[in-house]
Amino acid sequence: MPLYLSRFSYTPETWARLIGHPEDRAKAAQSYIESVGGKLHGFWYAFGTHDGYNLWEAPDNVSMAAVALAISGGGALSSFETTVLLSIDETMDALRKAGQVQYRAPGA
Repeated sequence: MPLYLSRFSYTPETWARLIGHPEDRAKAAQSYIESVGGKLHGFWYAFGTHDGYNLWEAPDNVSMAAVALAISGGGALSSFETTVLLSIDETMDALRKAGQVQYRAPGA
């Protein structure tokens, strides 16, 4: 199954609610991804541009997009970005295929 890395930031209102009622949000994230047949591999909070990161496994892009849309539509986040991660084997296949692409630079 494909892996996905998500970066998220909470709204100030969400932080205020979590301060008032601390909650392990990894459990919620796990239930979201499991509802589409996936798995949560990790959930971390961080300092910096984003408040946290998730590593997910989902059956396909549509399943991961469904989770991302549901989370984004919930109103607790100010940002949510997801990146599809490629395995080494997938990257090697892409490199081999790239050699077959007849690319022409602009103006060349």
